[in-house]
Amino acid sequence: MGNQNNQQKPWENFIGPNLGYVMEQYELYLNGIDPIDSELKELFLKWGSPLPFEINHTEETSDSLKTSPINILNMEKVLKTAELLGDLRSYGHLSAKITPLAEKEKDHDLLNLEKYGLSDEDLKAIPAKLVWKEAPTEIQTAWDAVNQLNAMYTSSLAYEFDHVHHTEERTWLRQMVETSSLHRALSKEERSTLLKRLTEVEGFEQFLHKTFVGQKRFSIEGVDMLVPMLDEAIRKSVGDGAQNVMIGMAHRGRLSVLAHVLEKPYNKIFAEFLHASTKQQGEPSGLVELSEGWSGDVKYHLGYDRFIESTGANRTRITLANNPSHLEFVDPVVEGFTRAAQEDRNKPGFPKRDASKAFAILIHGDAAFPGQGIVSETLNLGGLKGYQTGGTIHIITNNMVGFTTDSQDSRSTRYASDLAKGYEIPIVHVNADDPEACLAAVLLAYQYRVRFQKDFLIDLVGYRRFGHNEMDDPAVTQPKVYKKVAHHPTVRAIYADQLQIKGILSQAEIEQITLSVQVTLQSEYDSVSDKKDAPANEVEVPEVIAKGIPKIDTSVSLDTLRELNFELLKWPEGFHVYPKLKRILERRKNALDENGKVEWALAESLAFATMLKEGTPIRLTGQDSERGTFAHRHIVLHDAETNDTFSPLQGLPQASASFAVHNSPLSEAAVVGFEYGYNVFAPETLVIWEAQYGDFANTAQALFDQFVSAGRAKWGQKSGLVLLLPHGYEGQGPEHSSARPERFLQLAAENNWTVANLTSAAQYFHILRRQAAALGTEFIRPLVIMTPKSLLRHPLTASIGTDLSEGHFHTVVEQPQLRKAADKVKRLVLTTGKMAIDLAAEVESRKEDQDLSGVHIIRIEQLYPFPKEKVEVIVQRYPNLEEIVWVQEEPKNMGAWHFVLPILSEIAAGRLIVSYIGRPDRSSPAGGDPTIHKKEQEQIVQQALNFNQLLDKEKYEKVFVHS
Repeated sequence: MGNQNNQQKPWENFIGPNLGYVMEQYELYLNGIDPIDSELKELFLKWGSPLPFEINHTEETSDSLKTSPINILNMEKVLKTAELLGDLRSYGHLSAKITPLAEKEKDHDLLNLEKYGLSDEDLKAIPAKLVWKEAPTEIQTAWDAVNQLNAMYTSSLAYEFDHVHHTEERTWLRQMVETSSLHRALSKEERSTLLKRLTEVEGFEQFLHKTFVGQKRFSIEGVDMLVPMLDEAIRKSVGDGAQNVMIGMAHRGRLSVLAHVLEKPYNKIFAEFLHASTKQQGEPSGLVELSEGWSGDVKYHLGYDRFIESTGANRTRITLANNPSHLEFVDPVVEGFTRAAQEDRNKPGFPKRDASKAFAILIHGDAAFPGQGIVSETLNLGGLKGYQTGGTIHIITNNMVGFTTDSQDSRSTRYASDLAKGYEIPIVHVNADDPEACLAAVLLAYQYRVRFQKDFLIDLVGYRRFGHNEMDDPAVTQPKVYKKVAHHPTVRAIYADQLQIKGILSQAEIEQITLSVQVTLQSEYDSVSDKKDAPANEVEVPEVIAKGIPKIDTSVSLDTLRELNFELLKWPEGFHVYPKLKRILERRKNALDENGKVEWALAESLAFATMLKEGTPIRLTGQDSERGTFAHRHIVLHDAETNDTFSPLQGLPQASASFAVHNSPLSEAAVVGFEYGYNVFAPETLVIWEAQYGDFANTAQALFDQFVSAGRAKWGQKSGLVLLLPHGYEGQGPEHSSARPERFLQLAAENNWTVANLTSAAQYFHILRRQAAALGTEFIRPLVIMTPKSLLRHPLTASIGTDLSEGHFHTVVEQPQLRKAADKVKRLVLTTGKMAIDLAAEVESRKEDQDLSGVHIIRIEQLYPFPKEKVEVIVQRYPNLEEIVWVQEEPKNMGAWHFVLPILSEIAAGRLIVSYIGRPDRSSPAGGDPTIHKKEQEQIVQQALNFNQLLDKEKYEKVFVHS
């Protein structure tokens, strides 16, 4: 027969009007009858049969085939049978028994043989090998094959693989399903252990239900098998030497996962319900509780860590991530944990990654998976080089309802899992009432992840025994469903009956398991020392946090800076830097000379280089971070002829830590979550996320609200994440002006982060180095910087070399201008960022203007924590001061005004006027007309510098800029 290989046959997926003709020609070819079309003859010679199977008269061919005449009619029957089997594989899930509460699954007519023009006799006459090449030896006929595949594809497990385009993966998945690989028989011990686990899960939930009546717990009941499935995945990974398993989930079922998978002691959980303490008997070995913050969080949001000691020197850390009620927003955070756990950052260059060291399990809700965009953003990260983690196991705990909303009202697709098809993620649907099928699903998911290092999704189809929380009455909104639920046995009861009927466990053995669980629960409850409400402790910020970041020497000698700058301007021999860019970069050679100036981008590169030299790993991501949105950074160079890339920071000979920079997908929420998670797990790393424009961060607001700003106060979860948010009003319209600093300032409290708006390259250099120096310490916190756009190349933001080599970060900078007599200053202008440079430019142009002698300008470089004491010192310097003016370019209801007003009022102490100059209240962040913008900006500058206009205290409130 013709040459057969692994390539796809040209007609393999073709069924159409010409197939009959091709089959007829193939029969003539087999029987040696000419003439046939020469081109077809060549195809037959090379590829063999036009059918999706091979017909060979060999010694291995069954007798029935050898004696059967090969004719067009028989071939059509064979083809129709192959089509039937293909439909079973592709659409068997439509008839599968995957819904626990369904009385009868919908019949999708798959086995209506008349539809295929077949009969029982036809199938019994066709050898199995003709239609199923890999059929087991006991499968002799097509009739056997149809029944076997029907049992495999329409049972409690159902599969969707057709959307997986890679032939190798699809073939492997099919072979796993159609062999005995997934359906191994469990031993008596394994089944007994599984029943005990289900009894623990059910017993725990029922104990909470009757002991803490009316308290929210978001029970797991209805998808109890989630716990044994997690057990199985973790067991497999520990056996394979994984060092970390990262789990992310929302609140439903979380307490049971904490108690059983993470082994958080029952008495700790009971104490949280009682607001009591546990006996001081020491922690069980192998347990490390994630430290809680001073303000804390509710029990079903908390995370936990568990360590498993395995054979040899292996130690596996199981982490359940803290997660607020924003459901899926933990997904990218967990992926960031996982990537950080996989990478080695202790060597120069790009960090090396080993996907076997860690993997993630994400547990989703059936309404949240298609409903929240963060899920799609996170799935998209899975195949990107800057974010891939070697495959995540996704489990949808499918309750078939979202809060009180039925599935038909919460998604447009048949299945909750359909979103995953767009990312070619294999999907298995499994009935949550079939424990052994659930374990088979996990085995397939885990093995796929190991083999292909890609995501896999399990749709665990169950129900929700109670309402959204235990105070709800779900019968109000789903009366028919909850009539069924009320009479539906639990999965524990179902499995116990199965084991008893099969004679695997006796009634007495089952009752003993139940009794043992109840005794343990009661004993743990009794161990809680004080069942009365404990007195509430006052929320106090730890002293190390309250004190803020101490003054840190961030200077670097000029010799070191020059040496590093020289290396930053070297590239491999034969590497063709784009000519225009080459000229720009070469201008940096003299930036550190006596008459040189260091611009923003060079200050950043030098800061990075010094950190790498000192052993601090760096990870920088953003939508255009390699080049920089404003073509200023160029931290990755592209060969102008070959498009090869080179980053000087990855080849820096002085470096002793890794440097990673990635252009991110057009996503804010998932990427911010990922970088936050990466930084939490790798606190020694300077992790930076850069927005393309500052206001793009709007779509990550939930991450800022729930994780970045409050994670430490709620969970004790430290982060030093740096956010670079381009900000400044250049007349480009509402969507490219404001990074919305007011939102970050509104979230500023308890020294939770630093918010800065800087005015010089040296300040940027030092604040980055200060952040790096604080990594791993108790006083570390996130850093939010309103970075410049037009100011990136502005001469007034450039710094001389000694500002880098001798200075440090200043929270307040006084405007460099002509020295003036202190008794002449009557107005103190406070401003920040680009507004300060606009004022400075005007001052430069009016050096001889005597009217400026009454105005002094200070720049607030660090908006939070606000440098109140330093401003007070400056105020006291001027005895005839009459007013403090806050000047900003943002509208009055935005920017920093409402944040600084109470602080400035305290400083003024009723002795000085506190006033505002800037745009009036507006609904939009900025105007869209550049001409009007320019006029407004000029008015702000002129009014700020002309203090005589504000001396009339009765009129000062009216002096606002209006367009």
